[in-house]
Amino acid sequence: MLSRFSQLARHLARPLPNYAHTSAAAISSAARGVMTSSTADERNSRTIHTAACLIIGDEVLGGKTVDTNSAYMAKFCFGLGMPLKRIEVIADDEDEIIEAVRRMSNNYDFVVTSGGIGPTHDDITYQSIAKAFGLKLKVHQEAYERMKKLSKPHPSQPNFSWDKDTPARTAKMRMIELPLDETRDLKKQVIFPHEDLWVPVACINGNVHILPGVPRLFERLLNGMKPLLTPRLSDPEGKGIRRILISTPQAESEVAPYLTELAARVEPKGVKVGSYPRWGKERNTVTLVGRDQDFLESLVAEVEKNVDGRRVTVEGEDDVEETKTAGQ
Repeated sequence: MLSRFSQLARHLARPLPNYAHTSAAAISSAARGVMTSSTADERNSRTIHTAACLIIGDEVLGGKTVDTNSAYMAKFCFGLGMPLKRIEVIADDEDEIIEAVRRMSNNYDFVVTSGGIGPTHDDITYQSIAKAFGLKLKVHQEAYERMKKLSKPHPSQPNFSWDKDTPARTAKMRMIELPLDETRDLKKQVIFPHEDLWVPVACINGNVHILPGVPRLFERLLNGMKPLLTPRLSDPEGKGIRRILISTPQAESEVAPYLTELAARVEPKGVKVGSYPRWGKERNTVTLVGRDQDFLESLVAEVEKNVDGRRVTVEGEDDVEETKTAGQ
Protein backbone atom coordinates (compact mmCIF):
# COMPACT_ATOMS: atom_id res chain seq x y z
CA MET A 1 0.00 0.00 0.00
CA LEU A 2 2.87 2.37 0.85
CA SER A 3 4.43 1.83 -2.56
CA ARG A 4 1.08 2.48 -4.23
CA PHE A 5 0.66 5.77 -2.31
CA SER A 6 4.12 6.98 -3.32
CA GLN A 7 3.50 6.02 -6.95
CA LEU A 8 0.19 7.91 -6.91
CA ALA A 9 1.83 11.01 -5.47
CA ARG A 10 4.53 10.99 -8.15
CA HIS A 11 1.91 10.44 -10.84
CA LEU A 12 -0.22 13.38 -9.69
CA ALA A 13 2.84 15.63 -9.63
CA ARG A 14 3.50 15.08 -13.32
CA PRO A 15 2.03 17.33 -16.01
CA LEU A 16 -0.89 15.71 -17.76
CA PRO A 17 -0.07 14.34 -21.24
CA ASN A 18 -2.10 15.36 -24.24
CA TYR A 19 -4.07 12.33 -25.35
CA ALA A 20 -6.13 14.17 -27.94
CA HIS A 21 -6.32 12.26 -31.18
CA THR A 22 -4.26 13.50 -34.06
CA SER A 23 -4.98 12.42 -37.57
CA ALA A 24 -2.89 9.58 -38.96
CA ALA A 25 -1.72 11.81 -41.78
CA ALA A 26 -0.46 14.47 -39.38
CA ILE A 27 1.30 11.93 -37.21
CA SER A 28 2.92 10.23 -40.19
CA SER A 29 4.19 13.55 -41.51
CA ALA A 30 5.98 14.09 -38.18
CA ALA A 31 7.47 10.59 -38.08
CA ARG A 32 10.68 11.63 -39.78
CA GLY A 33 11.39 14.10 -36.98
CA VAL A 34 10.87 11.42 -34.35
CA MET A 35 13.31 9.05 -35.98
CA THR A 36 16.06 11.66 -36.25
CA SER A 37 15.96 12.44 -32.50
CA SER A 38 17.68 9.12 -31.91
CA THR A 39 18.62 6.77 -34.72
CA ALA A 40 16.99 3.38 -35.01
CA ASP A 41 20.38 1.65 -34.89
CA GLU A 42 21.26 3.46 -31.67
CA ARG A 43 17.94 2.47 -30.12
CA ASN A 44 18.60 -1.11 -31.18
CA SER A 45 21.90 -1.34 -29.34
CA ARG A 46 21.79 0.92 -26.30
CA THR A 47 21.55 -0.31 -22.72
CA ILE A 48 18.01 -1.22 -21.72
CA HIS A 49 16.93 0.69 -18.63
CA THR A 50 13.17 0.77 -19.20
CA ALA A 51 10.50 -1.34 -20.89
CA ALA A 52 6.87 -0.89 -21.93
CA CYS A 53 4.10 -3.17 -23.17
CA LEU A 54 1.28 -2.19 -25.52
CA ILE A 55 -1.71 -4.54 -25.75
CA ILE A 56 -3.75 -3.92 -28.90
CA GLY A 57 -7.22 -5.35 -29.28
CA ASP A 58 -10.90 -4.50 -29.20
CA GLU A 59 -11.51 -7.97 -27.80
CA VAL A 60 -9.52 -7.11 -24.65
CA LEU A 61 -11.28 -3.78 -24.08
CA GLY A 62 -14.64 -5.42 -24.75
CA GLY A 63 -14.10 -8.16 -22.19
CA LYS A 64 -14.16 -11.02 -24.69
CA THR A 65 -10.50 -11.87 -24.16
CA VAL A 66 -8.61 -11.78 -20.87
CA ASP A 67 -5.16 -10.29 -21.39
CA THR A 68 -2.44 -12.53 -19.97
CA ASN A 69 0.39 -11.25 -22.16
CA SER A 70 1.06 -8.11 -20.13
CA ALA A 71 1.31 -10.18 -16.94
CA TYR A 72 3.74 -12.53 -18.66
CA MET A 73 5.75 -9.57 -19.91
CA ALA A 74 5.90 -8.18 -16.37
CA LYS A 75 7.30 -11.45 -15.00
CA PHE A 76 9.73 -11.71 -17.91
CA CYS A 77 11.08 -8.21 -17.27
CA PHE A 78 11.23 -8.71 -13.51
CA GLY A 79 13.25 -11.88 -13.96
CA LEU A 80 15.80 -10.05 -16.11
CA GLY A 81 16.01 -7.00 -13.90
CA MET A 82 14.48 -4.88 -16.68
CA PRO A 83 12.15 -2.27 -15.13
CA LEU A 84 8.73 -2.44 -16.81
CA LYS A 85 7.46 1.12 -16.56
CA ARG A 86 4.22 1.05 -18.50
CA ILE A 87 1.43 -1.23 -19.70
CA GLU A 88 -1.33 0.11 -21.93
CA VAL A 89 -4.35 -1.49 -23.56
CA ILE A 90 -5.74 0.25 -26.64
CA ALA A 91 -8.27 -0.48 -29.37
CA ASP A 92 -7.69 -1.68 -32.92
CA ASP A 93 -7.67 1.95 -33.97
CA GLU A 94 -5.04 3.33 -36.33
CA ASP A 95 -4.72 6.75 -34.71
CA GLU A 96 -4.42 5.25 -31.22
CA ILE A 97 -1.77 2.76 -32.31
CA ILE A 98 0.25 5.44 -34.08
CA GLU A 99 0.19 7.78 -31.10
CA ALA A 100 1.03 5.06 -28.60
CA VAL A 101 3.96 3.45 -30.43
CA ARG A 102 5.59 6.76 -31.24
CA ARG A 103 5.32 7.92 -27.63
CA MET A 104 6.55 4.61 -26.22
CA SER A 105 9.43 4.39 -28.69
CA ASN A 106 10.58 7.82 -27.51
CA ASN A 107 10.10 7.19 -23.81
CA TYR A 108 11.28 3.60 -23.28
CA ASP A 109 14.26 1.50 -24.35
CA PHE A 110 12.44 -1.78 -25.03
CA VAL A 111 8.86 -1.81 -26.28
CA VAL A 112 6.68 -4.83 -27.03
CA THR A 113 3.30 -4.77 -28.75
CA SER A 114 0.82 -7.62 -28.63
CA GLY A 115 -2.01 -8.31 -31.06
CA GLY A 116 -3.41 -7.20 -34.37
CA ILE A 117 -1.09 -9.02 -36.80
CA GLY A 118 -3.40 -11.75 -38.12
CA PRO A 119 -4.85 -12.20 -41.62
CA THR A 120 -8.19 -10.40 -41.25
CA HIS A 121 -9.38 -6.85 -41.88
CA ASP A 122 -9.27 -5.83 -38.21
CA ASP A 123 -5.59 -6.79 -37.87
CA ILE A 124 -4.09 -3.36 -38.48
CA THR A 125 -1.02 -3.25 -36.24
CA TYR A 126 1.57 -3.62 -39.01
CA GLN A 127 0.06 -0.95 -41.22
CA SER A 128 -0.48 1.45 -38.33
CA ILE A 129 3.09 1.13 -37.05
CA ALA A 130 4.38 1.56 -40.61
CA LYS A 131 2.52 4.88 -40.80
CA ALA A 132 3.79 5.90 -37.37
CA PHE A 133 7.39 5.81 -38.58
CA GLY A 134 6.95 6.70 -42.24
CA LEU A 135 7.66 3.19 -43.53
CA LYS A 136 6.12 1.00 -46.23
CA LEU A 137 4.82 -2.53 -45.83
CA LYS A 138 6.90 -5.03 -47.76
CA VAL A 139 6.81 -8.81 -48.05
CA HIS A 140 9.70 -10.22 -46.06
CA GLN A 141 10.99 -13.01 -48.24
CA GLU A 142 12.54 -15.14 -45.50
CA ALA A 143 9.34 -14.95 -43.46
CA TYR A 144 7.40 -15.96 -46.57
CA GLU A 145 9.62 -18.98 -47.16
CA ARG A 146 9.39 -19.99 -43.53
CA MET A 147 5.61 -19.64 -43.58
CA LYS A 148 5.33 -21.90 -46.62
CA LYS A 149 7.62 -24.48 -45.07
CA LEU A 150 6.42 -24.52 -41.46
CA SER A 151 2.73 -23.59 -41.50
CA LYS A 152 0.08 -26.24 -42.07
CA PRO A 153 -3.19 -25.73 -43.94
CA HIS A 154 -6.25 -25.32 -41.78
CA PRO A 155 -8.61 -28.35 -41.89
CA SER A 156 -11.14 -26.11 -43.61
CA GLN A 157 -8.62 -25.42 -46.42
CA PRO A 158 -7.51 -28.90 -47.60
CA ASN A 159 -6.89 -27.65 -51.15
CA PHE A 160 -4.96 -24.50 -50.23
CA SER A 161 -1.97 -23.83 -52.48
CA TRP A 162 0.77 -21.22 -52.20
CA ASP A 163 1.06 -21.27 -55.99
CA LYS A 164 -2.46 -19.98 -56.58
CA ASP A 165 -3.40 -16.33 -56.17
CA THR A 166 -6.51 -16.80 -54.03
CA PRO A 167 -8.21 -14.65 -51.35
CA ALA A 168 -6.96 -17.08 -48.71
CA ARG A 169 -3.36 -16.70 -49.90
CA THR A 170 -3.72 -12.91 -49.95
CA ALA A 171 -5.01 -12.98 -46.37
CA LYS A 172 -2.09 -15.12 -45.21
CA MET A 173 0.38 -12.79 -46.94
CA ARG A 174 -0.80 -9.95 -44.69
CA MET A 175 1.02 -11.66 -41.84
CA ILE A 176 4.45 -11.29 -43.46
CA GLU A 177 4.03 -7.83 -44.99
CA LEU A 178 6.20 -5.97 -42.49
CA PRO A 179 7.10 -2.31 -41.91
CA LEU A 180 10.65 -2.23 -43.24
CA ASP A 181 13.29 0.48 -43.58
CA GLU A 182 15.30 -0.34 -46.70
CA THR A 183 18.16 1.91 -45.55
CA ARG A 184 18.87 -0.38 -42.58
CA ASP A 185 20.11 -3.94 -42.16
CA LEU A 186 17.10 -6.25 -42.46
CA LYS A 187 18.55 -8.66 -39.90
CA LYS A 188 18.21 -5.95 -37.26
CA GLN A 189 14.59 -5.37 -38.23
CA VAL A 190 13.25 -8.92 -38.40
CA ILE A 191 14.04 -11.58 -35.79
CA PHE A 192 13.21 -15.28 -35.83
CA PRO A 193 13.65 -16.40 -32.20
CA HIS A 194 12.81 -20.05 -32.92
CA GLU A 195 13.74 -22.22 -35.88
CA ASP A 196 10.51 -24.19 -35.64
CA LEU A 197 8.31 -21.07 -35.85
CA TRP A 198 7.77 -19.08 -39.01
CA VAL A 199 6.35 -16.14 -37.05
CA PRO A 200 8.76 -13.17 -37.18
CA VAL A 201 9.29 -10.46 -34.60
CA ALA A 202 9.49 -7.17 -36.46
CA CYS A 203 11.65 -4.59 -34.70
CA ILE A 204 10.61 -1.11 -35.80
CA ASN A 205 12.47 2.15 -35.11
CA GLY A 206 15.06 0.08 -33.31
CA ASN A 207 13.05 -0.68 -30.18
CA VAL A 208 9.40 -1.47 -30.98
CA HIS A 209 8.96 -5.24 -31.17
CA ILE A 210 5.72 -6.49 -32.72
CA LEU A 211 4.44 -9.79 -31.30
CA PRO A 212 1.22 -11.75 -31.88
CA GLY A 213 -1.59 -11.67 -29.36
CA VAL A 214 -1.94 -15.45 -29.08
CA PRO A 215 -0.49 -16.14 -25.59
CA ARG A 216 1.33 -19.34 -26.54
CA LEU A 217 3.14 -17.59 -29.39
CA PHE A 218 3.69 -14.37 -27.45
CA GLU A 219 5.38 -16.24 -24.62
CA ARG A 220 7.60 -18.38 -26.84
CA LEU A 221 8.74 -15.46 -28.95
CA LEU A 222 9.41 -13.23 -25.96
CA ASN A 223 11.45 -15.95 -24.27
CA GLY A 224 13.30 -16.55 -27.52
CA MET A 225 14.45 -12.94 -27.54
CA LYS A 226 16.19 -13.26 -24.18
CA PRO A 227 19.68 -14.01 -25.61
CA LEU A 228 19.48 -10.81 -27.65
CA LEU A 229 18.36 -8.71 -24.69
CA THR A 230 20.61 -9.97 -21.89
CA PRO A 231 23.85 -8.38 -23.19
CA ARG A 232 22.07 -5.01 -23.30
CA LEU A 233 20.87 -5.05 -19.69
CA SER A 234 22.37 -2.80 -17.02
CA ASP A 235 23.15 -6.12 -15.34
CA PRO A 236 24.43 -8.18 -18.30
CA GLU A 237 24.30 -11.36 -16.23
CA GLY A 238 20.54 -10.96 -16.12
CA LYS A 239 20.28 -11.80 -12.43
CA GLY A 240 17.14 -9.76 -12.25
CA ILE A 241 15.31 -8.05 -9.43
CA ARG A 242 14.70 -9.93 -6.19
CA ARG A 243 11.50 -9.99 -4.18
CA ILE A 244 11.17 -11.22 -0.60
CA LEU A 245 7.70 -11.93 0.81
CA ILE A 246 6.90 -11.68 4.50
CA SER A 247 3.49 -12.76 5.75
CA THR A 248 2.08 -10.87 8.72
CA PRO A 249 -1.10 -11.24 10.82
CA GLN A 250 -0.98 -7.51 11.61
CA ALA A 251 -3.31 -4.95 10.00
CA GLU A 252 -1.70 -2.55 7.55
CA SER A 253 -2.49 0.38 9.84
CA GLU A 254 -0.62 -1.37 12.66
CA VAL A 255 2.63 -1.86 10.72
CA ALA A 256 2.41 1.37 8.70
CA PRO A 257 4.62 3.50 11.03
CA TYR A 258 7.45 0.96 11.00
CA LEU A 259 7.20 0.34 7.26
CA THR A 260 7.24 4.09 6.57
CA GLU A 261 10.47 4.44 8.55
CA LEU A 262 11.97 1.34 6.90
CA ALA A 263 11.09 2.52 3.40
CA ALA A 264 12.84 5.84 3.92
CA ARG A 265 15.89 4.10 5.38
CA VAL A 266 16.41 1.53 2.61
CA GLU A 267 15.40 3.59 -0.42
CA PRO A 268 18.97 4.91 -0.89
CA LYS A 269 20.04 1.26 -1.21
CA GLY A 270 17.61 0.73 -4.09
CA VAL A 271 15.08 -1.26 -2.06
CA LYS A 272 11.34 -0.71 -2.25
CA VAL A 273 9.09 -1.70 0.64
CA GLY A 274 5.53 -2.71 -0.18
CA SER A 275 2.48 -3.56 1.92
CA TYR A 276 -0.45 -5.44 0.41
CA PRO A 277 -3.77 -6.34 2.04
CA ARG A 278 -5.25 -9.74 1.32
CA TRP A 279 -8.98 -9.26 1.57
CA GLY A 280 -10.81 -12.05 3.33
CA LYS A 281 -7.58 -13.58 4.61
CA GLU A 282 -6.06 -13.48 8.07
CA ARG A 283 -2.60 -12.48 6.91
CA ASN A 284 -1.29 -9.59 4.81
CA THR A 285 1.95 -9.38 2.85
CA VAL A 286 5.01 -7.15 3.17
CA THR A 287 7.49 -7.15 0.29
CA LEU A 288 11.13 -6.15 -0.06
CA VAL A 289 12.20 -5.61 -3.66
CA GLY A 290 15.68 -4.79 -4.93
CA ARG A 291 18.78 -6.00 -6.75
CA ASP A 292 21.20 -6.48 -3.85
CA GLN A 293 20.34 -9.95 -2.59
CA ASP A 294 22.70 -9.80 0.40
CA PHE A 295 21.26 -6.52 1.61
CA LEU A 296 17.70 -7.80 1.18
CA GLU A 297 18.55 -10.91 3.20
CA SER A 298 20.04 -8.75 5.96
CA LEU A 299 16.65 -7.07 6.43
CA VAL A 300 14.53 -10.19 6.79
CA ALA A 301 14.98 -10.88 10.52
CA GLU A 302 14.33 -7.24 11.40
CA VAL A 303 11.16 -7.05 9.33
CA GLU A 304 9.84 -10.37 10.62
CA LYS A 305 10.30 -9.14 14.19
CA ASN A 306 8.68 -5.74 13.65
CA VAL A 307 5.61 -7.02 11.79
CA ASP A 308 5.26 -10.23 13.80
CA GLY A 309 5.65 -12.07 10.51
CA ARG A 310 7.47 -14.84 8.75
CA ARG A 311 9.06 -15.23 5.38
CA VAL A 312 7.14 -17.18 2.75
CA THR A 313 8.05 -18.35 -0.73
CA VAL A 314 4.61 -17.91 -2.26
CA GLU A 315 1.93 -15.54 -1.06
CA GLY A 316 -0.76 -17.48 0.76
CA GLU A 317 1.28 -20.60 1.50
CA ASP A 318 0.78 -20.14 5.24
CA ASP A 319 -2.97 -19.89 4.71
CA VAL A 320 -2.86 -23.61 3.97
CA GLU A 321 -0.78 -24.26 7.08
CA GLU A 322 -3.28 -22.38 9.24
CA THR A 323 -6.18 -24.33 7.75
CA LYS A 324 -4.42 -27.63 8.45
CA THR A 325 -3.63 -26.57 12.01
CA ALA A 326 -7.22 -25.51 12.63
CA GLY A 327 -8.45 -28.91 11.50
CA GLN A 328 -6.18 -30.85 13.82
